[in-house]
Amino acid sequence: MSQTIQLFVTCIVDTIYPQVGEAVVAVLEKAGVKVSIPAGQTCCGQPAFNAGMRTEAARIAKHTIRVFEAASGLVVVPSGSCAAMVRHSYLELFANDPEWLPRAQALAARTYELTEYLVDVLGVTEVGASYPGKLTYHSSCHLLRELGVDRQPRALLANVHGAELVELAGSQECGWDIEQIQ
Repeated sequence: MSQTIQLFVTCIVDTIYPQVGEAVVAVLEKAGVKVSIPAGQTCCGQPAFNAGMRTEAARIAKHTIRVFEAASGLVVVPSGSCAAMVRHSYLELFANDPEWLPRAQALAARTYELTEYLVDVLGVTEVGASYPGKLTYHSSCHLLRELGVDRQPRALLANVHGAELVELAGSQECGWDIEQIQ
């Protein structure tokens, strides 16, 4: 019997890159996972949190917690930033709130970034992808620094058929020096 997960689509995927959400569902289903997409989900609250708007971020976080409490199963997020927000920043937001901290901790404990879920939970490093050329990887700041996820995306990329994985200079640095790009 396959596992059912809840997909946290993210506001960026939902509004700007819906094809990413569709691809995530396809990859998960190919891996034998049943995907549930809870209605009512919106943003994780990170933009407000990063802007110092803690009251607003907490309101959004409470909504997200309620949405994902409605069903059991792991929560998979195709974003290191959003996964880090749920797993770390929600705990900070509710550190002094005896009602919401346990609820935030419960959601954090069952939330995984997509590559982390595929590689560490399912043991999948081969998803049938192919690309006839060179690939490189730049570590996502939140994914690497807040979640410690770096090996998992690289393991998936190493198994892309026909591709040559090339190490990118400075791949673990946040930001870019514009002179490196020109």
